[in-house]
Amino acid sequence: MITNGVQDDQNCLICGENNPRGLHAGFTTNKENGSATTTVTIPSVFQGWQGITHGGMIAALLDETCAQACMALGEAVVTVSIELLYRAPVPTDSAVTVHGWVTEQRGRRITAQGTLHVGETLCAEASAVFHRLSKKQVGEQP
Repeated sequence: MITNGVQDDQNCLICGENNPRGLHAGFTTNKENGSATTTVTIPSVFQGWQGITHGGMIAALLDETCAQACMALGEAVVTVSIELLYRAPVPTDSAVTVHGWVTEQRGRRITAQGTLHVGETLCAEASAVFHRLSKKQVGEQP
């Protein structure tokens, strides 16, 4: 349970500017349709099998991109669940494009979907559910 509010200290593995080992992903967002896109190169330090990006890093990228899509709508969120379908290996040291978009909002739940491509190849898909945080949970006055 979040009791003292969440804070962005810029150390996120995916987008944090202060994380020396992070990807430093910059996102293009659209508040009109609740979407987010980024293109990053995943270094070999994040490999699983030789030359192949670890599936956990792919999951983290899709999770963050879907969360950024929710945040494009002005919402602070945390992940409730994420389901992934891996379709093709993602070579390390290659540029990946990740796109996420909000598909449904119901109460404090927001559902989003995402894709990860290397060039034209669809490598992974995600469906995620997020919990919309209250103002108190993000450290704002109600």
